[in-house]
Amino acid sequence: MKPATALKAMTNINDGVLMRGAFYLLLAAAATFLVIDIREISEVEAARPGVETVPDVPTFLPPKIAPDAPGAPPVKPSSPEAVLRKPMTFNLISGGVLYAEGTIDPGAAERFAHEIEARGEYIKFVALNSPGGSVDDAIAMSKLIRQKAIGTKIDERALCASSCPIVFAGGVTRTAEKDAVIGVHQVFNGGIEPVSPDQAMSSAQAVTARVARHLDEMGIGAGLWIHALETPPNQLYYLTPEKMAEYRLTTNAAAVVKLNQG
Repeated sequence: MKPATALKAMTNINDGVLMRGAFYLLLAAAATFLVIDIREISEVEAARPGVETVPDVPTFLPPKIAPDAPGAPPVKPSSPEAVLRKPMTFNLISGGVLYAEGTIDPGAAERFAHEIEARGEYIKFVALNSPGGSVDDAIAMSKLIRQKAIGTKIDERALCASSCPIVFAGGVTRTAEKDAVIGVHQVFNGGIEPVSPDQAMSSAQAVTARVARHLDEMGIGAGLWIHALETPPNQLYYLTPEKMAEYRLTTNAAAVVKLNQG
């Protein structure tokens, strides 16, 4: 092929294909570094006797430090820690809002599906206040929300951390009020059973791919998950309103008005 012809063919490649390819290359590299970190941590922990196991359901609550300190959330979430650590509950309140509060425990998605089946015609929004938890349940809830064309919202000073933004991403409209606390970080194994470095590697890669694929299907920008991959499991990357809009995690006001009028 002549150089000029080859150059013309390259310029005809869809920009979206190039961006998607670059994202998956970066995703693969980030997953590799995550696996290396997990392997090193596992080897260190195996050498230490009497190490406390990770809780059965991994959640993440913001650190108890001043709001202006490094790594602190922009504001302190309004709900008590004891409330957020309880298994997720669902309550239908005025305005067609299903309030979902607490940890996304294994089984939360099933309870959520029962709520949707029983009251689906009344539910316009799912309001989230959760420190995260089970990734499998978060993805299942997110998919059902999108399937049922329900909006999602995070109220002022409500928390949506760890796997909770995965649920939030399912909304056909997604609204975060002023001072909503939204944060992401790397996924990690929260089971009480110890795993080998190879098992941890396989699990991290599989979950990373599943979450990335789901967010892509929900129309969320790749940058959101890249920030999660760059943030250790014991920290949170807090999203500003500008970043939420940039990654399309939140939708515009016109769409919200249209849904309310529908």
